[in-house]
Amino acid sequence: PPPPPPAAANEESEEKEIEGDAPGADQAAAVDHEHAAAPVPPVVETKKREREESEKREDEREEYKNAAEEALEEEKGEEVNDEVFEERKAATSLVLANKRQRTEDSKSLMVRVDANGVRRLSSLDAPIMCCEGHASEVFTMKFSPDGSCFASGSMNKQIFLWNVRGECENFCVLKGHKNAVLDLHWTTDGSYVVSASPDKTVRVWDVEYGMQVKKWDEHQGIVNSCCPARRGNPLFVSGSDDGTAKIWDQRRKRSIHTCEDAYQVTSVGFSDQAEYIYTGGIENVIKVWDLRKLQVVETLRGHTDTITGLSLSNDGSFLLTNSMDNTLRVWDVRPYAPGGRCTGVLTGHRHNFEKNLLKCGWSPDDKHVTCGDSAGFVYLWDRHSGSLVYRLPGHQGSVNEAVFHPKENIIGSCSSDGKIFLGEVDV
Repeated sequence: PPPPPPAAANEESEEKEIEGDAPGADQAAAVDHEHAAAPVPPVVETKKREREESEKREDEREEYKNAAEEALEEEKGEEVNDEVFEERKAATSLVLANKRQRTEDSKSLMVRVDANGVRRLSSLDAPIMCCEGHASEVFTMKFSPDGSCFASGSMNKQIFLWNVRGECENFCVLKGHKNAVLDLHWTTDGSYVVSASPDKTVRVWDVEYGMQVKKWDEHQGIVNSCCPARRGNPLFVSGSDDGTAKIWDQRRKRSIHTCEDAYQVTSVGFSDQAEYIYTGGIENVIKVWDLRKLQVVETLRGHTDTITGLSLSNDGSFLLTNSMDNTLRVWDVRPYAPGGRCTGVLTGHRHNFEKNLLKCGWSPDDKHVTCGDSAGFVYLWDRHSGSLVYRLPGHQGSVNEAVFHPKENIIGSCSSDGKIFLGEVDV
């Protein structure tokens, strides 16, 4: 006889399942009962929350997308093809995303307020930090290029290295000079410090190991100033009372060039590309020397007394000079100055009978300049308008140098009272 139709077989199997005769039915029911009774594990809840957050973000992105498309469609009823529409849509989405990112960044970079409710502008532990340790006058200080520490030189023949953050501890002392340290600078990479001293030497120090790596002693008089080149070969320039400015190469034992002048040289510096050097002294002028010819190619006149300090702007276009005639002058040192070399004269600070070599400096953005005076004040000017922004008290002696921090709103000053101050400034 022919086999029964499939429908009949299906009906019989369904009847068996209804009656509970299907194989494994009891085991499946038991497993379902156990799952219903067991609690939901935490991992499942966490994944559920993540899924909900992901869906929420997708909804927000969809809202941004819809808003961008609506804005494009309503744009003056302009007719555009599909390609242009897609480009504009992508650009609008990018603008919206950047705007949202800027909003989040501004919230995270809000001005810090300390426990006393004082508005803070830097990472210093306090709005003003005092660093003490030198046993006598402090003549010079400079922040490292990364801003993590600073170096100071004083009458006690030593160079101190200090931390900027925390309690501003002194973590290293560099010894070797036989007389006071009148000037010092960091190299561009922050690995070395170069110093000048009345012991007629120029020395280079390895900051990482805290040791002297170079000593040049060709000068026949007090070495008043020194400066490293910003780029290129490891060159240094120094100015002395013997009337010379010498160029040194860290890879050599002797000087490579000597620029001879008729009068004492009190301040020196390199141009941005290290093609020229600037010298100032008791002749009351700033001379520009071409290192290829070893000749004076230009003389900047305007000061009426000894030049005590000079500093090149960070963009290399302007030179700031300080003089005992109680003025700061800004000079345009670009190859072709459109409106004359002297572009500004700043006044307010004072020199006195001590005749210290008071230095000057630029802010990181070149919008402000600063220097100290003999009465214990730190002056800060707007470089473009020439207006005085701050006159900061605190020191009990002549402020020999004031410098800006390279990354934060901090200004440092060192004085003949043996103290160093780090303070916040709102500029």
